[in-house]
Amino acid sequence: MIDSRTAEDGAAIRRRRECVDCGRRFTTYERLEEVPFVVVKRSGQREPFDRAKVVNGMRAAAKNRPLDDSTLQRIAAEVEESLRLEGPEVSSQQVGLAVLDALRGCDEVAYLRFASVYKGFTEAGDFQREAGLLTKFSAPGPVVQAQP
Repeated sequence: MIDSRTAEDGAAIRRRRECVDCGRRFTTYERLEEVPFVVVKRSGQREPFDRAKVVNGMRAAAKNRPLDDSTLQRIAAEVEESLRLEGPEVSSQQVGLAVLDALRGCDEVAYLRFASVYKGFTEAGDFQREAGLLTKFSAPGPVVQAQP
């Protein structure tokens, strides 16, 4: 190898090499191979994970809320990263639950709005039930002190 440097804004490594038999020089590029990350929908249809869809869904739920776009982008990236640990395929249900879990800690109103679409709320009682669950899970539990 004669020379090695990054290329394509760090996405590849460019290497200048020389053939040991004939002495000709040539260039190779090494790139990280993207592992496909697929979402399996309820219908069974498979499609590539699209972070923009996650952001758009959260953006709609967070309309007129104090969640800026950079926060939504960060949440979507964290959701994607945690889901990738599950394997190359995840269900759309896993995606929705991961988003709900992330929104629960950020903004309860955005959480309820997202839940209303994701879970298909049809009446006010659905909101009441979900708000009750939200309050139950976000309320601090009793403090348990360690025994000496």
